[in-house]
Amino acid sequence: MESGPAAFAGAAFALFGAGLLLWTGIAVRTGAPVAEGASRPVGAMAAMLFGVLFLAAGCWLLVSL
Repeated sequence: MESGPAAFAGAAFALFGAGLLLWTGIAVRTGAPVAEGASRPVGAMAAMLFGVLFLAAGCWLLVSL
């Protein structure tokens, strides 16, 4: 019964993390600002850190089913 919500949450976290990493990579490569009001390296590192954390959490949820 609990595997349905866990699968949905895992897929959502994994997709969000992968999308955030992809978006951050494209923004850094093109020179676009990653976070408004923050320096470019700090914004990029924070976005990559959260992207990896969300991707890892999603993979952990999917594997623990």
